[in-house]
Amino acid sequence: MGRYSRNRSAAEQKAYDVEAEWTAADLALLDELKRSEALLPDDAPRALLSVRLSVLTDDTTSPVRQELDLRRLAREKGCRVVGVASDLNVSATKVPPWKRKQLGDWLNNRAPEFDVLMFWKLDRFVRRLSDLATMIDWSLKYEKNLISKNDSIDLTTTAGKIMVTIVGGIAEIEAANTSTRVASLWDYAKTQEDWLIGKPAYGYMTSVDENGKITLVHDPIAHRALHWARRMAIRGVSARRMVMVLVRSGLCGPSLTVSTLLRRLRNPALLGYRVEELKNGGQRRSKLLLGNDGKPIRVAEAVFTEDEFDSLGAALDKRMKNQPPRQQGGATKFLGVLICADCDSNMIVQVNRNNFGVYEYLRCQKCKSGGRGAPHPMAVYERLVADVLSILGEEPVQTREYAKGAEARKETERLEGSIAYYMRELEPGGRYAKTRFTKEQAEKTLDKLIADLESIDPETTKDRWVKVHNDKTFRDRWQEGGMEAMSADLLRVGVKCKITRTKVKGVRAPHIHMKLMIPKDVRDRLILKEDDFAKVF
Repeated sequence: MGRYSRNRSAAEQKAYDVEAEWTAADLALLDELKRSEALLPDDAPRALLSVRLSVLTDDTTSPVRQELDLRRLAREKGCRVVGVASDLNVSATKVPPWKRKQLGDWLNNRAPEFDVLMFWKLDRFVRRLSDLATMIDWSLKYEKNLISKNDSIDLTTTAGKIMVTIVGGIAEIEAANTSTRVASLWDYAKTQEDWLIGKPAYGYMTSVDENGKITLVHDPIAHRALHWARRMAIRGVSARRMVMVLVRSGLCGPSLTVSTLLRRLRNPALLGYRVEELKNGGQRRSKLLLGNDGKPIRVAEAVFTEDEFDSLGAALDKRMKNQPPRQQGGATKFLGVLICADCDSNMIVQVNRNNFGVYEYLRCQKCKSGGRGAPHPMAVYERLVADVLSILGEEPVQTREYAKGAEARKETERLEGSIAYYMRELEPGGRYAKTRFTKEQAEKTLDKLIADLESIDPETTKDRWVKVHNDKTFRDRWQEGGMEAMSADLLRVGVKCKITRTKVKGVRAPHIHMKLMIPKDVRDRLILKEDDFAKVF
């Protein structure tokens, strides 16, 4: 086995190749284990090996050792190894099993292909009690077994079943207690002048004073950006221009937007007070929190004085456009489905209000000035809906469900045993060969057993995914769920619609051409798949 440097750099870890760690002795042992595995009966349990490693150090167990140890364990248990899910440089604390690249694919899409999931040690598999409880529930649902080489986890043993009950109970209690503690802590923190938890508002950062106490202090870069923006706002400079200068100067990141800058400048937290987010009509705003004395709770030194903050707000109000409130769920329908044919960016809805009223138009995100504005987004949506319904509307709504083959396997074994029995007893000297009557009756029974065996589809003896039709079409589904349901399905299966805007002489609005792009395997993609891990706490 190769040894790893305790201080191996991140670049070296990223470039780590597990194949290079296999020595000649390791490969010889692997061949021996595979030869032993080849002698197992066809109906031997199928084992999936989970190998994980987060950081390579002298103290970690190499992936090679984990795999070889697990293959030995599989031989001891009489299991055939059908795959190795190797996830390297992956933290078990941050990434649960179902979200890992290789193991996640097995759990979400290839469950019928294995019966047992083996891992080297519990902390190689999970590090959170809630994740272990989730995996135990998943294993019981799909009749899989979890086996750890170095821990007493085996769902087929009495001790393993007891541990399942204990772990499940502890996880449930811990989840409830955590929720209560977090809510209580936030409620308490909101009333305190000391900074306990949470992300500071823009303009501040946390620091530790000489007594080891966490305090809020000014972020020097953000402080400079805010005061520069205030001076520009007093002079009447537009917010868009300020964003451009702040990004180019490096004072703010490239993701800064006009709405984000305005929200930062209007945040009363810049007066040094504690605030909380207030969502009103889809708009993100912050409001002051009052203490028991009815006064704002000061938590830091102010970035702006009250006069500076008030004059800044007045300057912003002068240039403020009376924009309509942000729509719940966003103004843009089919976001991610409608894309610009010229720049391949998403088409979004711009909502403006002027002296003549409110108007909307579709624009892209990368073309200069958003490309040629396409008014009447609803007309574009309606054309898209009509095109999609004409092509996919009559497709049946099918759900992927897990079908177990245990009953069919049991029936097949019973029939095969009965057939073997009658064939043996019909041979000369057998109990049914003594008289013509018993022989005829036995042959009839044998023929029926053979017919019953032939009627069993071999596929039904396997654990597998099956498609179940619920007697609805996608037209029915989308009529019930509206554009939101259609948009979610189109985004899920990868359907795109390219929008081409062509200038028409003498006409302000451009001509809109729509090209629907549907993947070749769209019927398979349309199948609804239950997410077993969607509601994980």
